[in-house]
Amino acid sequence: MTDSTKTATLTIDGQSFDLPVLSPTAGPDVIDIRKLYADAGVFTYDPGFTSTASCDSTITFIDGGKGELLHRGYPIDQLAEKSHYLEVCYLLLYGELPTAAALDKFEDTITRHTMIHEQMHNFFRGFRRDAHPMATMVGVVGAMSAFYHDSTDISDPHQREIASHRMIAKMPTIAAMAYKYSIGQPFVYPRNDLDYASNFLHMCFAVPAEEYQVDPILSRAMDRIFTLHADHEQNASTSTVRLASSSGANPFACVAAGIACLWGPAHGGANQACLEMLKEIGSVDRIPEFIARAKDKDDPFRLMGFGHRVYKNFDPRAKVMKQSADEVLDLLGIEDNPILQVAKELEKQALEDPYFAEKKLFPNVDFYSGIILEAMGFPTSMFTPIFALSRTVGWISQWKEQFSDPAHKIGRPRQLYLGETYRDYVDVENR
Repeated sequence: MTDSTKTATLTIDGQSFDLPVLSPTAGPDVIDIRKLYADAGVFTYDPGFTSTASCDSTITFIDGGKGELLHRGYPIDQLAEKSHYLEVCYLLLYGELPTAAALDKFEDTITRHTMIHEQMHNFFRGFRRDAHPMATMVGVVGAMSAFYHDSTDISDPHQREIASHRMIAKMPTIAAMAYKYSIGQPFVYPRNDLDYASNFLHMCFAVPAEEYQVDPILSRAMDRIFTLHADHEQNASTSTVRLASSSGANPFACVAAGIACLWGPAHGGANQACLEMLKEIGSVDRIPEFIARAKDKDDPFRLMGFGHRVYKNFDPRAKVMKQSADEVLDLLGIEDNPILQVAKELEKQALEDPYFAEKKLFPNVDFYSGIILEAMGFPTSMFTPIFALSRTVGWISQWKEQFSDPAHKIGRPRQLYLGETYRDYVDVENR
């Protein structure tokens, strides 16, 4: 944020108030209303905070009109093609790409923190067998503060660092254990000889009865899913983590709050909704029917996985995700999976239809990530836990950034009150 000599003038009942206008390094100018209530006695009204900047940040920038997503200035397509998830984690956490030595040290630190406290296994077994993996993750991540007392003091930079590494390292283990528990299979311990994505796939799909080899194409696709979902500016779950953090809550509680928010179908469930739509379509010959419904303005049906609320042109993450989807489907095939057959044909027909091009309704990252996870063998109940695993580094980076903000204070949104005004209590016998 840079200081600006520009001001905006607000006039109320004939009285004028000059409001500072702040200029960011990228994006629209911001009207500073921090002193508005004190000076003018009024609040602003912005449901959903869609026109309100709640903080300043140097981590992620999105330009929806251009279809641009930058992490610390680096475009997401370059990071997804040339980098890998743990390097992007380092970038988000520390602001710069690491040297080779720094990256080796960081990867070694994360690798050697992947095991969870053994007593946490008992915590898992307290859940019902049919518990949704996201319910398990909310509980287990929140409970980490009961097992790792040496990294809950948020005033200590060293403890904040340890907590950051622990959550990035242990989230794949927790997500994989939630999955294994939900299908009744034994937990698989992490392995230090595997990279981050391969280790997660091994913990999800290995069984004690036989050896499991992780295919490098699947590992690369999984790493890209992690990378493309690592951070996305001030979305609902990130804002939840920041709001929880503003009260001084420990980092594990803050991330558990973020997971709970992500669980909502309007936020983290997009790729699951996409797969459910493909199941509803059911077969390739029904695609024209559903495309016609999507074009009908009087029909509430929408093609899930096409277009994006933020990106008004195209989703910059989708191109790289499509490449991985094609690689995974070439490896695993779609002959025996009608859902994937529908997905490929729907993509083809939608991209060839002028209506979708005019409306800029292109397949987004959720469409392709859902296809990949379905092809790998994950049930839809695991899609959002994998999203939470990926987004953990973004939440932690935003959480850490708050502590360096001199304007940091506890979150306290205001309201437009429309209820009853003052009235006296009436005794029950007189009502």
